[in-house]
Amino acid sequence: MKKQVFNPFLPADTCIPDGEPHIFGDRVYLYGSHDIEGGWTFCMGDYTVYSAPVSDLADWRCDGVIYRAKQDPDYSERPYMYAPDVVQGKDGRYYLYYCMSGEYGYGGYYGPISVAVCDEPAGKHEYLGFVRYPDGTPMKKYVCFDPCSFADGGKVYIYYGTQYQGETNEVLAADEAKMADTMKRFNKSREEILATEDNVNGPAVVELEDDMLTVKGEPRHIIPYEADFGGHEFFEASSMRKVNGKYYFIYSSQKNHELCYAVSDYPDRDFVFKGTIVSNGDVGVNGVTDDCRMNMTGTTHGSIIEIDGQWYVFYHRLTHKSDYSRQACAEPITISADGTIKQAEMTSCGLNGGPLEGKGTYPATIACNITNGNMPHGSNKIFEESFPNVNHRETESGTDRFIAEISEGTLIGYKYFSFKGLERMTLTVRGGAGSFAVSTSLDGESLCTIDVPACDEWTEVSAAVSLEDGVYPIYLRYTGNGQAELKEISFD
Repeated sequence: MKKQVFNPFLPADTCIPDGEPHIFGDRVYLYGSHDIEGGWTFCMGDYTVYSAPVSDLADWRCDGVIYRAKQDPDYSERPYMYAPDVVQGKDGRYYLYYCMSGEYGYGGYYGPISVAVCDEPAGKHEYLGFVRYPDGTPMKKYVCFDPCSFADGGKVYIYYGTQYQGETNEVLAADEAKMADTMKRFNKSREEILATEDNVNGPAVVELEDDMLTVKGEPRHIIPYEADFGGHEFFEASSMRKVNGKYYFIYSSQKNHELCYAVSDYPDRDFVFKGTIVSNGDVGVNGVTDDCRMNMTGTTHGSIIEIDGQWYVFYHRLTHKSDYSRQACAEPITISADGTIKQAEMTSCGLNGGPLEGKGTYPATIACNITNGNMPHGSNKIFEESFPNVNHRETESGTDRFIAEISEGTLIGYKYFSFKGLERMTLTVRGGAGSFAVSTSLDGESLCTIDVPACDEWTEVSAAVSLEDGVYPIYLRYTGNGQAELKEISFD
């Protein structure tokens, strides 16, 4: 069996969300922020890079820490580094752009865009300074948040911004509560907010000089504040790509769980909304709506890239019932002749180049859908209420990672496996007594039922199964009075 790769594609204890993939040389590098497994706020780790050969996306390696939060002068006030990006300058060096923040995002909307530099794409970067005006003062027009760097035809641009408040200057001027909230979050005065033409909110762009620090002219919004994107208006997570001469602006929408895209002939204006690329709740796939999302949803951030002739979208999923332990995932996508992208469904096979082998043992946590039919949307907190989730527990022999809080009606889905001669399925479980009904469709006939006894220790349970050779999803639906936990799924 060839080496396989599944979602999430980095090590099980690794949380690299907000991924910006880039190809330098013959490797694809993933730049992102760094959550801690089971962490209590966003982005608690230092920037750590993973890379893989463009010819083998199953062979990811850790290139180590490239930059530490303590290297930034603002560390004592804002100790967490949010979503970064990297671009190669004209001098051949690699420039890292990022913003600092405090706990739970507080303080993350009013600092400058910081810059670090290195001679290698995954080497030790050194602090260089901040994006500034020619007179040396920090560039802070609009809201410096989630910077993306983009090189195009000898020019380098920075895209950034948020649409937190979502109100016009006229509304803010008339609503003191909203104005006070905006002033506090953005650390701007009432006068500064109202003096900003076309609103402080929204995605912005500015071109850089060759020193990669100084801006050329004033930043400008790339999408008018009043633009109607049919409920998919910009929220955060700016990213820019160029595809067949067109500019693709990828962003997280106001729905917060989806990456959307808008297209233009220009890098700084006239963007037209085109659709959703991926949702971390599969909302929009096969009729799924917000009311029946297929996972806990929450923030998403990522981009698209072509690797060895195939396009992919990189994004992240949520674990540990919070927005603070997000893991990197990727899915293949197709860009049609007319430039549109069909929304990708979440899968377990992701970068594998096809379905996973329907034999052997897999971690249960590669499930691409986990739902009880009423999954929440994350909101910058750790949920206390019970619902199925990916979690971990330290033990004397190591670390267990599993799907926790499986209760009556929980559905766990894996897409896709290629089966040949399947005879038996085995689950490694513990917890309350119940059973899993196994099927290859959401509403199809059960292939078998695997009974689960009440057990405190991990226990293997299995059942015979007959399935015609082919490629299928596997769905497990739990019935039982107590809660169960699932560690592994095996095929014989």
